Amino acid sequence: MENQRVDMFLMSHSRYFESYQLMEIRNLLMQAEDEKMTQIHLQSYKDPTTMLIVSLIAGTLGVDRFLIGQTGLGILKLVTIGGLGIWTVIDWFLIMGITKRRNFKRLIDGLRY
Repeated sequence: MENQRVDMFLMSHSRYFESYQLMEIRNLLMQAEDEKMTQIHLQSYKDPTTMLIVSLIAGTLGVDRFLIGQTGLGILKLVTIGGLGIWTVIDWFLIMGITKRRNFKRLIDGLRY
């Protein structure tokens, strides 16, 4: 893939990934075929800041975990009322990193298939 397209992708999507992942993403995109770029652009990545806001507002109900695709943990968080509030507070600090790692996994899976 050409440098300009890869750099544009990284500039517009860097907030969705951890900073240490960006070089690896760049290398993977440079090695990928051109038709994969369209598929990667069509994927929806979750915004970590939005997920933090959701976690602050409705984290006790597990909505944040449901939105990032962790259905089992979402149900567990809902049933335990956010781990009696303890899990909810812990997630306020962790949810942005979890979201960025899930976005990275989604990107890698998109490049594989």
